[in-house]
Amino acid sequence: IAFMMVILFSVSCGPSSVTVGARLDAPYYERPVRPYPNYVWVEGDWIYRNGRYEYQRGYWQQPRRSRHFVAGAWIQRSNGWYWRRGRWQH
Repeated sequence: IAFMMVILFSVSCGPSSVTVGARLDAPYYERPVRPYPNYVWVEGDWIYRNGRYEYQRGYWQQPRRSRHFVAGAWIQRSNGWYWRRGRWQH
């Protein structure tokens, strides 16, 4: 039921994050075939939009100059969980 109504949204806004009562699980989907040998997989991300977190599927991308992709993660706080978005890193 829409991720159990986004797990009883206990929303509290922080400087750049929204906290929820429980971590959300990414939906299952099959990773598409790599389009080119040098491409890297960019893991899916949770995007806060229209009052709730929505899952954005992962995708293949050509790496940015000597960088690698660090996947996003749910981070626990005293009042719930927030999503730290994935990012490119040296």
